[in-house]
Amino acid sequence: MVTCWIHYTLDPHQLPAFEEYARRWPPLIERNGGRLVGYFLPKEGANDVALALIEFDSLADYEIYRQQLADDPAAQANFAHARDTRCILAERRSFLRRL
Repeated sequence: MVTCWIHYTLDPHQLPAFEEYARRWPPLIERNGGRLVGYFLPKEGANDVALALIEFDSLADYEIYRQQLADDPAAQANFAHARDTRCILAERRSFLRRL
């Protein structure tokens, strides 16, 4: 099993737009083969950082998932929402394994 760790740098003035973006993902992630652990948004401290954790059986399954997202109209609409609102300033991914 591999966990995709996504670190977002947010525009703190666009947090409601990011929350909408994050709320749209769970059914899209599941439909395309990922298992969402969760989205984690700012509460205290830094107001421009959010995280998402998504599990896959393998990196190969992650690659299939990414291709399916590219072909999914609802996923593309959600990416467009983030782009249009500019709620995400930067995004980094790492892949982790459970100990």
